[in-house]
Amino acid sequence: MDKQAVREAVWDAFDEGDQARFPFPPHDRIPNFAGADAAAERLSTTETWDAAATLKANPDAPQLPVRRAALRAGKTVYVAQPRLRDPDPFLRLDPTEIPPEEIDDATTVSGISEHGTPTAPEDVAHVDLIVAGSVGVTTDGARIGKGEGYSDLEWAVLRELDAVDDHTTVATTVHELSVLDGPESAVGADVDLPAPDAHDVPLDLVVTPQRTLRTETTYARPDGVDWNALDAEKLSEIPVLSERAPEKG
Repeated sequence: MDKQAVREAVWDAFDEGDQARFPFPPHDRIPNFAGADAAAERLSTTETWDAAATLKANPDAPQLPVRRAALRAGKTVYVAQPRLRDPDPFLRLDPTEIPPEEIDDATTVSGISEHGTPTAPEDVAHVDLIVAGSVGVTTDGARIGKGEGYSDLEWAVLRELDAVDDHTTVATTVHELSVLDGPESAVGADVDLPAPDAHDVPLDLVVTPQRTLRTETTYARPDGVDWNALDAEKLSEIPVLSERAPEKG
């Protein structure tokens, strides 16, 4: 079963059941799910959360409760702009600059753009915790996103600058349907799942509304950008890459 087949199976399971939440349909996105608030609350009870001063989160709907909880806890939150489209592609949400009554608005997709400060990768503080959105995950730390690869590119760019490293915890909040080797898996038991690619960032922590899983992953973390895997079109579309790409002689 390849990655796209896994994605389709998860999206279909959400679509056919009552676990999906707005926006609809769940396809071609990080699916929002019933219990996203509970998963965020469960994450917030971990030692990893308590120890993190700076967090990077994806902008998708299921991680909205995570972004809100982080700002309310006084954590700085970075969110990447869609498709890393700007030269300063990370938006910084500073809890000292956002009044408590504005946090709900500041952490929405539109509010992040309004309240966030555009930040170059070189100016991103060391990230203690990454919370990634996921379509599918495994209990040994493999992650399948929606297929665009930007989450992994964000890691790679920040890893080049040591803004993320071996001390950075990578977590996700998901519904049990997305735990591919779990009891409620959308793909069922005894399915051959795809192995991660070299550029895939493995997960240390998987949090669902019902449980917290420490993966003890053995998958290697990418140590930077795989420049050879990026073609000229991709580089031209992403300023943060085109400006930093090594010259090829």
